[in-house]
Amino acid sequence: MPERIDYWGIPDAWGSPQWWVYGVMGLSAMWLLIRLYLQARLWWQVGRPEVRWDGIDVRIGLVVKYAIVQTRILTQKYPGVMHVAIAWSFFMFFMGTALATIDSHFIAFLRGNVYLLYKLVLDSFALLFVIGAAMAAYRRLVLRPSRLTARPAFTWSIVALTLIVLGGLLTESLRLAVERPAWEWWSPVGALIATVWISTGVSDATLMQWHLGVWLFHLALVSVVLITLPVGTLLHVLTGPLNVFFSKIDTPKGRLAPIPGAAAGTPIYAGTLHGLSWKQLLDGNACTECGRCQDACPAYASGMPLSPKQVILDIRDALRAHGHRLPGTDADWLLLAGGIIKGDTLWSCTTCGACIQECPVLIEHIDAIVDMRRYLVAEGQLDGQLQEALANLGRYGNSFGQAERARARWTQALDPKIKDARREPVEYLWFVGDYASYSPALTGVTLKTAQVLQKAGLDFGILYDGERNAGNDARRAGEEGLYEMLAEKNAAALGHCTYEKIITSDPHSYNTLRNEYSFISNGRHPILHTAELLDQLISSGALNLRGNLGYKVTYHDPCYLGRYNGIYEAPRRVIRATGCEIVEMPRHGNRAACCGAGGGRIWMKEGEVRERPSESRVQEAVTLPGVDSMVVACPKDVSMFRDAVKTTGNEERLVVRDLAELVHAAL
Repeated sequence: MPERIDYWGIPDAWGSPQWWVYGVMGLSAMWLLIRLYLQARLWWQVGRPEVRWDGIDVRIGLVVKYAIVQTRILTQKYPGVMHVAIAWSFFMFFMGTALATIDSHFIAFLRGNVYLLYKLVLDSFALLFVIGAAMAAYRRLVLRPSRLTARPAFTWSIVALTLIVLGGLLTESLRLAVERPAWEWWSPVGALIATVWISTGVSDATLMQWHLGVWLFHLALVSVVLITLPVGTLLHVLTGPLNVFFSKIDTPKGRLAPIPGAAAGTPIYAGTLHGLSWKQLLDGNACTECGRCQDACPAYASGMPLSPKQVILDIRDALRAHGHRLPGTDADWLLLAGGIIKGDTLWSCTTCGACIQECPVLIEHIDAIVDMRRYLVAEGQLDGQLQEALANLGRYGNSFGQAERARARWTQALDPKIKDARREPVEYLWFVGDYASYSPALTGVTLKTAQVLQKAGLDFGILYDGERNAGNDARRAGEEGLYEMLAEKNAAALGHCTYEKIITSDPHSYNTLRNEYSFISNGRHPILHTAELLDQLISSGALNLRGNLGYKVTYHDPCYLGRYNGIYEAPRRVIRATGCEIVEMPRHGNRAACCGAGGGRIWMKEGEVRERPSESRVQEAVTLPGVDSMVVACPKDVSMFRDAVKTTGNEERLVVRDLAELVHAAL
């Protein structure tokens, strides 16, 4: 009878090899940890401090959700199934090896049916890995999506991992061919390959020699992968879960990270690596180079120089090349913002959040981009139109450069007059916003919104010339000081008012009022977007709509209302209440495409682009069968899309309507 081979795959006659197996693997793992430490220490030595150690239980839950179960990766079918097949398989192989070691030296539990199930599971995952690896090879060598980084190292990684798994299968099959146990088909793939060895008629002694050779090759390759992992393309296997663990928790998506160095009196920008936080440097090492962020980026799609993936990789490469210098002053560092990462690249960002939404390891691209924009603003390296808009915000409190007294001029057509919330108590304080107040193309929409609120019998008022721009876009354009000044003036104005709730039609103002104005208690003074308010008024019966408009419409989710604040259903319920049928665009909900106005982009020159984000969105809408209207819930969207309808020649095919206009028509 063939002699038994133990769990390590070594015949009993060869003695106990565990000591040198443990030695080889232990040294490899130690070298892995040393190389990882040499990289990781730069995060803290170079990057500025940032607290990311709170809520350990929540952070562990995020690791389970995003790093182990990989829910975000699975949002895209082909690459999702491919990656999960590979990742889950190796997780099971690791667990299988650990269980075999425990069984061999500590607690013997892999016996009977438990052992059979153990073998079946490992064999099944080996087959699953081979399927995943084949999908990966086909994707990289045949499909070749442009978003993927084309590097030979990625091919080596796939080949190395595949050889490791095949080595394990061949070792198992040779063992089964020698032992021929009665349970061999509980290891179906191994048993199938074993039949091939048996059919050759090769002696058991030869099979055992082959077994040893394959096993040693398998062990050596595992060691090589462990040693090279911290400097290879598989580094994200370690840094990805770390990045997920240290991601934001208990922080609204729409709130920017705390201002770097503000408390210590140091510069509040990131001109060099030294100005980024250690977490932002970890982001660079965690990037999987999958390109999902790039695919979702409206700036990249339009032909602007921004690739969110490349920005993160530039930070990573700069840290690897220059991080070891560890100078004592910021001036000693190589310039990052406006240097390694060009100013035009940073100014292309619309801060829509699509990159963050898509990233499987929760990289926070926008915080780093805004930190670097602050440096460009401090150095005067910004677009002339943007500079003018920011100057207007500072002088007049609005980007139009109009007098404060003109802010409420649109109210003159109303009877009765809207209350002045500074002079008499109101239930709802309406924060109107700049575009809704000053833009000649939008004041008609604002007027209809007011008429709808009056029709509902709402007790509301506005700040008149006491209102200033909320500062959302100024802050994301890098003008932190201007944002703070605007916030202080709005705080003073609101402090003289008596109100219960705040409403606004502008998602950008909504985001800042709700998430960044610390002086407003969102519990005591709820912040509502008009979409939410209209939904409440309709459901309560305060607004009685005829509900018979009969339009076939599509709805555009504003980035700062949907992706940042999770408001998706309220506007859709309002649309349906008016008697309209909604046809969704392919990109909707949390994957809705950006109009291109955010992050101060509405104030900047567009330059040479293939197609503006707003034009791309309009083209998406006009392809929907029977749709004659695009409904929006943001004044900037009205402006951007009505212009795009003209520039794309779709004036006869598509009408852009604000949500409040739709309700006004249905009254």
